[in-house]
Amino acid sequence: MLELANAWPKKRSFMVEWDTLQEYDSEFAQDLMKNPSASLSAAESAVREAMPPDSKVEKFKVRVRGSENMLNYIPVRAVSSAHVGQMVTLEGIVRRVTAVQGRILDAIFQCARCFAVIREPQPDWDFKEPIECYKDQGGCGKSAASTRFTLLKGDTVPTKDRSTARSEFIDTQKIEIQESPEGSLGTDQPEKITGYAEDDLCRVVRPGDRATLTGILRSKPVGKTTTFNWYLDLLWAETEEKAYEEVVLSREDEERIKGLSQEPDLYEQIVNSIAPTVYGYEVEKEAIALQLFGGVRKVLPNGDRRRGDIHVLLCGDPGTAKTELLRSAARLAPRGVFASGKSSSAAGLTAAAMHDEWGEGKWTLEAGALVLADLGVCAIDELDKMSETDAGSIHFAMEQQEIPFRKAGIDATLQSRCAVLAAANPKEGRFDEHEYLADQMDFDPTLLSRFDVIFPIIDKPDRTRDEALAGHILAVQEAGETLAREKAGAGRKVRKGREKSLALITPPIEPDFLRKYIAYARRSVFPQMEEEAIDLIKDYYVTIRAQSKPDAEGGGAVPMTPRQLEALVRLSEASARIRLSDKVEGQDAERAKRIIETFLRKVASEGGVLDIDSIVSGVSRARKDRFQNIIDCVEECDDGRGVTEEDILKRLCKDGTSEEKVRKDIQRLLNDGRLWNPEGDRYKVMRRGS
Repeated sequence: MLELANAWPKKRSFMVEWDTLQEYDSEFAQDLMKNPSASLSAAESAVREAMPPDSKVEKFKVRVRGSENMLNYIPVRAVSSAHVGQMVTLEGIVRRVTAVQGRILDAIFQCARCFAVIREPQPDWDFKEPIECYKDQGGCGKSAASTRFTLLKGDTVPTKDRSTARSEFIDTQKIEIQESPEGSLGTDQPEKITGYAEDDLCRVVRPGDRATLTGILRSKPVGKTTTFNWYLDLLWAETEEKAYEEVVLSREDEERIKGLSQEPDLYEQIVNSIAPTVYGYEVEKEAIALQLFGGVRKVLPNGDRRRGDIHVLLCGDPGTAKTELLRSAARLAPRGVFASGKSSSAAGLTAAAMHDEWGEGKWTLEAGALVLADLGVCAIDELDKMSETDAGSIHFAMEQQEIPFRKAGIDATLQSRCAVLAAANPKEGRFDEHEYLADQMDFDPTLLSRFDVIFPIIDKPDRTRDEALAGHILAVQEAGETLAREKAGAGRKVRKGREKSLALITPPIEPDFLRKYIAYARRSVFPQMEEEAIDLIKDYYVTIRAQSKPDAEGGGAVPMTPRQLEALVRLSEASARIRLSDKVEGQDAERAKRIIETFLRKVASEGGVLDIDSIVSGVSRARKDRFQNIIDCVEECDDGRGVTEEDILKRLCKDGTSEEKVRKDIQRLLNDGRLWNPEGDRYKVMRRGS
């Protein structure tokens, strides 16, 4: 009480912990939960009586912070008509909020006939005018049809100054909370509920926040029907301060987690638990496993940040189970969101300003998939189907892990501290391992550079692998048939020998427990680099960089940049986290090296030479040299009429350079405006000003 008395009016509420109240007076705590309105009124009277005699506190609120020990600590999906009028506590993601507005609490009116000033309380959300000029308030008794009433707001002066009373307003804000992705049931639409915050509860939460709301569940009619909508009259609101608090672990869970971390085949078990119905992709699944655990997010003394989340891109042929890998990762992540680029826009992935009835005609801020996946994994399928503008909007979110929003008068910065697992198909349909990755993807090369690891998924006929793949797919189908018969029951017998096919699709670690294991590792384990790991990563980086061979101009292919060095650190930290180790050891650095080496050799090399520019800029050093050779050839051989393609090929393909590559380079120079062909079959160099 003394704290409220000393801090008022800056502090305008008295907060009570429900657990403390339960321990002190369990009968009152239970009554508060079942009959909150009456109990809170009694509590406010008791607090006022306990105030010091010289206290200047006028109006305040008693607020109750809910607890997991409450009977009505329930998921959003469990809210029902049985809870109306009771105090409930809900957890979820803040989907959108309105701007703070004023709501009238006590309306003061002046009668146009007798000039009496009368009061009309506004307990509900529907505005009420006086039905008459009340005699018990000094009025003339005329009905509303016989007189006119003027609302006395703060800027309205009474016609005759018989009172200094003014209507009383309070800040209010509308909040929509949605159940967490891990709480939704399969493909069901996530459940939502609206809450109304007042006074000092305004501006406490933002879109994308994981929040806990405590309030009184109330109802209001939908038009003049018998249907009512539920809403929360908020008593308390707070954001989660610790990551993954929504994943509850028992003592048995923690003991099992620690036991699993000591098993010698731990990595194999986790990798095999990711999309067990998908055959192969061992390295890709290993990278996804590391992504689920993530590296350590760092905030430096000067305020700079280094992300710990690992971004992975799967690009390749259709029908290669990329979507299933993404769905599996989103299901296993304690905070996983799945989105499709085909049906998502930039606003759907980042944030949007909505102008609809929900915000009473005003602009509201709605969080997109990257914000909803904060501190988790956002799986984006069919990234290539997004427009270039929409795909480009996620650049900043992936690297800086926040989304600055400046639209419709809204100025906000939303958190997007999530790992991105994306899948894309080449624009020509199938992946060509002899072509540059940037040429095959239908989005900007700078977006490619944001991914720590990129894996091409190629469907190449191979008898041995095809036999194994076909056997795996048929075994999966067989297992599905077995489960269907078992579910149908009715005495149906399952053919002997089907146990093998069932074991094939059964993950070594059940998904619910693996999700708990990941959550425990991410919130409890923060490994540090050992000298051995530091030396291994540094030596590897320097050795790879030393492979660059300078040409006559002093330059050469750049095989690796500091981006890949930081990716090595993140992957190494994630490897240590899987073991629940506080130390990043040499084995972790070796695992990170192997994954990065696999990625670079597949998509960032030409002629056995690593060249990261083929991803970062879309043009490798070797291709830049061919561009310059073509331009030099055209300039030297141009007799005024231009140079034919045949002449260019004869001169440049003497050393074994592929004619197909040169033709594609000529087309690229034409598209870039560096060459032009005025006569159709002859080429000239484009001059500035020409």
